[in-house]
Amino acid sequence: MAPADLYIYPIKSLAPLSVPRARLLRESVENDRRFMLLKVEANGEYKNIQIPYFPECALFHQRLDGDEIEVTYAVPSPPIFTPIVPEQQTALRVPLSPKLEGRDTVDVSIGGSATLAYRMGDPYDGWFTACFGYEVILVFIGDQGRDVLAHEPSKHYLWQQQQKTSGWLPSIATYLPGLGGWNKKEEDMPEQLTFNEIAPFLVTSRASLRDVSNRLPEGEEMDMRRFRSNIVVDENSQAPGEEELKAWEEDFWGELSVTHSNGEEHRLALTANCGRCISINIDYDTGRKSVGELGFVLKKLMRDRRVDKGNKWSPIFGRYAFLAPESSQGDDGVEIAVGDEVNVTKRLEDRDSWSWPDD
Repeated sequence: MAPADLYIYPIKSLAPLSVPRARLLRESVENDRRFMLLKVEANGEYKNIQIPYFPECALFHQRLDGDEIEVTYAVPSPPIFTPIVPEQQTALRVPLSPKLEGRDTVDVSIGGSATLAYRMGDPYDGWFTACFGYEVILVFIGDQGRDVLAHEPSKHYLWQQQQKTSGWLPSIATYLPGLGGWNKKEEDMPEQLTFNEIAPFLVTSRASLRDVSNRLPEGEEMDMRRFRSNIVVDENSQAPGEEELKAWEEDFWGELSVTHSNGEEHRLALTANCGRCISINIDYDTGRKSVGELGFVLKKLMRDRRVDKGNKWSPIFGRYAFLAPESSQGDDGVEIAVGDEVNVTKRLEDRDSWSWPDD
């Protein structure tokens, strides 16, 4: 197998950015979801802008240009609102590493994991407010990070078994980097996240995507962007004799090895299933629910993909992943590229079962 696509989301919930190579850090893919948008409610409180509830996020496209994010807005037909404002036809440039001194802060919590984020202020707030048509602020995670609340590799039975025989746990406890590659040497320092949901990475399979497309009328195909992956794997056409990648095989992947072109090998621990929601019904060209059968993909998957006993109401597509405990890395993380060699190095006997604090 090989990575067929790599995606990052510099600003959470906006349309993904496809990249040929990426750097995996303990907390996220480099430059992934370090910014986030919040809606200002009538009472002055903030609401997380996440694509299931704000499908118009799909209309915002982003790309990296040097040390900046360039964001543009694609006006759909018909427009979300009229009249069209000038900001919707101009680009916004956001520094990847803004200075933090003097910025106001705001509390942000995702799935119960909270952090203190930095407000970017204008012109960024003003541009997004004009494009969305309601008041929005842009925030940056800085170096605070968010705690991982569940499904860390150290608590998964595969790595608990390995720890008994190889004793990796003490060594990994002495190197748990904070955001931006800080070298924390505190044994009780938890692993960190940016504004991603549950884990640093999300791995999906093109074979499973093809199965989803087969459920649609002839001529229609499912868009992988709707599944908001980081790493998409597929059969490696350059590897003769490779076994066919089967749909949903990833349900039973416990660990993947990734061999880069320079010969370096790193491992990903896949520790939880990704339960899906209404976001997979969104049309990325209109910023609305898709029309026709593409607007009912979630319902179609409900029929046979509710396979996680701990998350029985959500169909599963993809696996959450971390850098494996024994995978070597420095402050700069590890590199992965489209076309690298990927192999399954640990398999599960049974599918993982979702669990969450206070569930």
